[in-house]
Amino acid sequence: MVHCIIAVFILNELPMSLNNKQIRFLRAQAHSLKPVVLIGAAGLTDNVVNEINQALDDHELIKVRVNADDREDKKEMINSIITQTESVHVQSIGHIGIFYRQNQKNPKIEFPK
Repeated sequence: MVHCIIAVFILNELPMSLNNKQIRFLRAQAHSLKPVVLIGAAGLTDNVVNEINQALDDHELIKVRVNADDREDKKEMINSIITQTESVHVQSIGHIGIFYRQNQKNPKIEFPK
């Protein structure tokens, strides 16, 4: 017996996707940023997700320090941040993840044409 799973998305609910040029631009913008949220031993709690959401609303582009011992744990936390905050993962270097989510009411970052 074969089971098929069909995922149906409403266009507005899809996470934003960026092209390579936009990702390079965001990486350059994030170079001088310091991590605004630190994920400690307690992991990714609801309060940490709320802080990340608030930081994304305020800044659009943020760095998050993920203190996880195992690479798989770090990947799971990053994927969880992406899904829970509906943000785009720009880059990871070591324990630092860079995330972007455009502020719909007051966009701060303008991409070059």
